[in-house]
Parts: sequence; C-alpha cells; structure tokens
Amino acid sequence: MQHLLRHIPSVHDVLEQKTIQHLLESQGRNHIKALILQGIEIFRHKVFSSELDTFHYQSKDQVMARIVAYVLDIQQQTEKKGLRRIINGTGVLLHTNMGRAPLGKIALDEMVEVAGGYSNLEYNLEEGKRGSRYDYVETLLTDLTGAESAMVVNNNAAAVFIALNTLASNQEVIISRSEQVEIGGSFRIPDIINRSGARMVEVGTTNKTYIHDYEKAITEETAVLLKVHKSNYRIEGFTADVDGHAIGALAHAKELIAMEDLGSGCLVDLRQYGLPYEPTVTECVKQGMDVITFSGDKLLGGPQGGIIVGKKKWIDQIRKNPLTRMVRIDKLSLIALEQVLQCYRNETINEHLPIMKMLCRDMQQLEEEANKLMKRLKDNLHDHIQISIIQEENSVGGGALPEAKKESIALAISSPYIGAVALQKALRKYTIPIIVRIKDEHLELSMRTLFNQDHDVIVQGLCDIINKIDKT
Repeated sequence: MQHLLRHIPSVHDVLEQKTIQHLLESQGRNHIKALILQGIEIFRHKVFSSELDTFHYQSKDQVMARIVAYVLDIQQQTEKKGLRRIINGTGVLLHTNMGRAPLGKIALDEMVEVAGGYSNLEYNLEEGKRGSRYDYVETLLTDLTGAESAMVVNNNAAAVFIALNTLASNQEVIISRSEQVEIGGSFRIPDIINRSGARMVEVGTTNKTYIHDYEKAITEETAVLLKVHKSNYRIEGFTADVDGHAIGALAHAKELIAMEDLGSGCLVDLRQYGLPYEPTVTECVKQGMDVITFSGDKLLGGPQGGIIVGKKKWIDQIRKNPLTRMVRIDKLSLIALEQVLQCYRNETINEHLPIMKMLCRDMQQLEEEANKLMKRLKDNLHDHIQISIIQEENSVGGGALPEAKKESIALAISSPYIGAVALQKALRKYTIPIIVRIKDEHLELSMRTLFNQDHDVIVQGLCDIINKIDKT
C-alpha cells in the first residue's frame, strides 16, 4: 500500500501530461485542477479499500496513467450534465420529464434574432419611454380567447398562486373535493392555495359535487369560487360535477370571483386531431369565468409559462401585486410565446408547431417513415439486428387527456448480441441520448415523436453500440 501512495503524483505533474494539456486548451485551469484532485482522491480511496490490483501499479507511470484516466472519465461525466438534446422514442408527445412541448423553428429563429442583442422588452418605441413586456402578448391572448385582459408569469402553478394571493389572501376559496389535484413533482392544489394566503374550503364529495354545495359554503369571508380542470385524471361511474356556467352565475350573484385553473389549457378544439373533447379557454371565458389560468408548454405547444386571462378589473390587480415581479415571464419565453400565439392567430399551427404536426401525422405517413428507417438499419446491421413494424397507441402526456390514445406506428428492435435492457441503457447513454421503451424483450421506438433529423442519430447510435459489442 505504501509504495502505491508514494507513487501518487502531484497536481502539477498531472497537469504536465499531454492528455491533460489538450484539455487545458478548451477548459479553465482551475476547473482541470479540481478534476485532478478528484481523480487523485478516487485513487487514494481505492488503495485504502483494497479495490486495486497492486500488480498493475508497480511504477509511477502506471499510477499516473490510472489517475489521468480517472480525470478524463470525470471530465466526460461533467460534460454530460446539464440540459441536452435527446431523442424521444417513447411516443409520449408532451413528456413531462423531457421538456414537454418542443418549440418550432419559427419560435427558435425569433429567439436568436431578438435575444442576440438588445430588445424593446420594456421600452415603448412609439413614445420613447418605459413600456410593458405584456403589451403585445396581451393583445394576442385577448384576440384569441375573447377575454378582456391577459398577462403571463413563469408557470401555471405561479399563475394560480399569484391570482389567489391577489384576490383571496386572508379570505376563503371554495373548491370541490374532487378537484384537489396533484401535478408533477408532488405539487398539490391545496398547498398552493394555502401558501397563497387564502383559506381553502372543501365542498362536495370525491365523486359528487353540486352547485348547492358551493352555495351553502359561502360566508362573508368567501372571495373566490375555484374550479380546477381534472386534466391529468378522470373520475367515472356514479359522479356529478358542476360546470363553469353554474359556478360563474353563482359567483356573480353573490358578488364573488369565479376562477378556473384549466391546467393544460388549449385554444383549439382537439377533436379535429382525433382526440377527446377538452374545454378551450374561449369556452371558459364565455361561461363567465372571471380569471382563467393555464400552461404555455402543454397543449398550447409553446414555452413554459403560466397564462392568466380574464376580466380587466381582476387582471389589473394581479399585475400590480408586488410578488408578480418574482414570477414574471423571462424574455426568451416571452419571445417564443408571442411567436406561438401568432401561429394560432394566423391559423398556421399545423405547419409551425411541432406538437400539432405530430398530432396531424396519419398512419400511412408514419408507416412510410418506419419502413425507410427499418431499411437503413437492416442495410447497416444485417443479421446483427431484428426489426419489425408494429402498431401501438401513443398518449398525449404532460398531465393532459389521461385517457386519450392516438393510434401510431413503432419499430420493434432487438439484437442477438445484446439484451433489451442493456441496449436501452446504451442508447440512453449515447452521445445524443435516445430514449425508448421495453416491451416483450424488445425495444419499441415510436415514430410519432421522432423528428426527421433524429433518424440519422438513431442509425448511427445503434450501429456504434451493436458493432462495438460484436467486435468484443
């Protein structure tokens, strides 16, 4: 053990190694020194825990080579951290863990153009003085929804929070027991209500709530009647629910505020894409809701954001809340959202929004793409791979339309050289990670969620992984 410890080089000596010098050409010296210290510590730990075969480390050069290898491995792992492009072969269109709605070229180009320099984010070009970041996006949202006013914050949970903090702090918010939803990451509507400073009052039961339940619960302390759309689950069977019309009418009769959290929120009728009915924002406005909140990066197909539309009287109050600055939308998301909303206004969402383009792809188109990709893989890997085309069903995901399924096409992939679990892991760890599902001892690569540029990466990735195993 002692001779191994004596062979451990200094940080300076490791820095002088040719391989490390190459790293220094592109990375900071202090960063590399920190990696070297980690590499040396790993070697020390393995020495003391007797994890090393001492026969292979008789000289200083052998110890140096091992430590340099540790440094390179740590450096590669460090580079892999952070946000990266991945390929979604799962068939889940709005995958919560994969960034939900991908942005289209029209939004990305505008983000580069505007954010690459200075912008009129809060500068009024007509009057030459301070302006509001909400001006144009408010115009787009009011035109598209029929609401009197609108604003945007950084996500829908923040939208619900800031609305209730403004309109019901230290007052009561009445909500049905069946609508106390939990969204991703264990964020629960009751927690958001309580944190906003409002007091939650539950009415009805898990499966049945009537309008008289709301009416009986109203007191002098009541400020808001809150309806939460059950976008990520369904209650079926012996049920009763209260629609927005009834809640809006009761709220206005009692001089209260009617508010609805639509969750995924959409601006168009999704039945045209072969999906079940989902209430649109415009319908909620027409039902008499005073304040409506929904997400920007789900069914809308835009960037992350919490959109608030409704009566001008209430939106103005929310906008003036000092906490609004803490949750306001950033300029990059705002640029993207404006472009997405313009696509809705111009009726070009099927051409420019990736999520809508995916929904529009029919079975014939998907099968043609699957055949082309299958041929490329067979031409490159021959008997190293077995592939067949299968039918499957895709889900929308993103906490939206929990029961909706979209008929689709997938490739069933397996190889005699590597098992399904190992191949799935290797694809996940590829240079551009490729995420797929396992079913019946084979991988399923869904065609609906693939972009054209993904095909080259998939072919290269499978070739690299399987050929490497074959050579060993």
